[in-house]
Amino acid sequence: MCEPLLVAFATASSEAAYPKTMEALDKFGVKQRVSGFVLPLGYSFNLDGSMMYQAFAVLFIAQAFNIDLSFGQQVALLLVLMVTSKGMAGVARGSLVVVAATLPLFHLPEAGLLLIIGIDQFFDMGRTATNVVGNSLATAVIAKQEDDREARLGTT
Repeated sequence: MCEPLLVAFATASSEAAYPKTMEALDKFGVKQRVSGFVLPLGYSFNLDGSMMYQAFAVLFIAQAFNIDLSFGQQVALLLVLMVTSKGMAGVARGSLVVVAATLPLFHLPEAGLLLIIGIDQFFDMGRTATNVVGNSLATAVIAKQEDDREARLGTT
């Protein structure tokens, strides 16, 4: 997965890494029919890197303004971000928009966004690479489960 990760990190675009990710999964032994279904689905709904970044960004802004969030608020934050991060694949700087929309929900100052906007490009590279790892791992796990199911049923 080194080559797809480098492409994703360098371009900050998981879509640019898609062909290399498919090739790497093929070399790993994942069947084309599994990767052709699971990987695009993950690109739309499994944005774990983006969701983690958004949670960390909101918590950072809260800490920067010395605002304590209770445990319940932090759990609510994670739930809100799990829902709002879905379907934003391919939207450049979409995470910033989600963070900006989430701040008022938790009574945090929108000006806190200015603390992270300047370095967001570097964070984008990391969250994109994390998304590629998560999607590849999910695809490999599904492929393994599918292989196990086929072995139990005796089908190919």
